Amino acid sequence: MNKMFALLAVFAASLSLSACSKPPYENVDNAQLKTLIAQGIPLYDVRRPDEWRQTGVVEGSRLLTWVDGGGRVQPGFVENLAADAPKDKPVAIICRTGNRTSQLARELMEQHGYTRVYNVKDGITGWIGAGQPVARP
Repeated sequence: MNKMFALLAVFAASLSLSACSKPPYENVDNAQLKTLIAQGIPLYDVRRPDEWRQTGVVEGSRLLTWVDGGGRVQPGFVENLAADAPKDKPVAIICRTGNRTSQLARELMEQHGYTRVYNVKDGITGWIGAGQPVARP
């Protein structure tokens, strides 16, 4: 029984460390996003077409849906991204509030070999809320 408790304690500790550890990607705010765009780093809006139409998008964003309304990853997403954005080059991603892209950024780095991913931490809602311009897709 003591071995079971020891194993559970190690498992719980590893969960706590991973939940509190610094993400492998970088969260950026609107000012940092503007700098990245000015440097020519591509910005991918990974929301759905209905979301793009509802709010508009950051001017120059590349539109590539990651998950559908049911949370299912779109077939070929990673391959389409990799064809346009090499894994060894920086890439920025944006969604509605930064939650989806936080998960995607981690996945791109830990599972798909991307080396520099920037997550727009407050998403398009933060962009619009700060009075930044949007374009219609």
